[in-house]
Amino acid sequence: MTRIAIVTGSTRPGRVNPQVAQYIHSIASGREGFEYEVLDIADFDLPFYNESIPTVLNGGNHETPEVYPWAEAVAGFDGFVFIVAEYNRGITSGLKNAIDYLYGEWNDKAAAIVSYGSSGGQIAAAALRDVLSTLQVAVVTQQPAFNLFTDFENMAVFTPSPVHANAIDGMLGQVEKWTKALEATRVAA
Repeated sequence: MTRIAIVTGSTRPGRVNPQVAQYIHSIASGREGFEYEVLDIADFDLPFYNESIPTVLNGGNHETPEVYPWAEAVAGFDGFVFIVAEYNRGITSGLKNAIDYLYGEWNDKAAAIVSYGSSGGQIAAAALRDVLSTLQVAVVTQQPAFNLFTDFENMAVFTPSPVHANAIDGMLGQVEKWTKALEATRVAA
């Protein structure tokens, strides 16, 4: 079974990110041949990145013991759907920190991006796309975006408009296709 993680992109108290992740999971969970699971970065208690050797060079030998469960979790997935909150026109520090701790675990996998913010989180999504491309992740083009003013009640309760359903379905199809296409590359690596 091909496994795809729905990665939360925020760790702050009161975050709405898990609501969006659960919504995407509820749509994705019935898709044939794929197993979707929410992977909450807040569950891993990662300290602020402070390793002396860059991750790309450390060969998976981390100085920070908390990284090993995170590395094992990420390595166990074939693809990803990132739920990205836009903070100050960028991705959250919690998501960037979690991404930066790993390198090889991301390589040769596919990813989709679901964003939200006051203008749909488009700038954060573009920033994440750049980060992921550096890690040899193929990011699909279909990118659902939710607006804090129209898809959330009081910016706290996720109430997505039905208009997003086609974009979500298209995104899931793309990430599944690319995840399968990169399977041979991951096996060869």
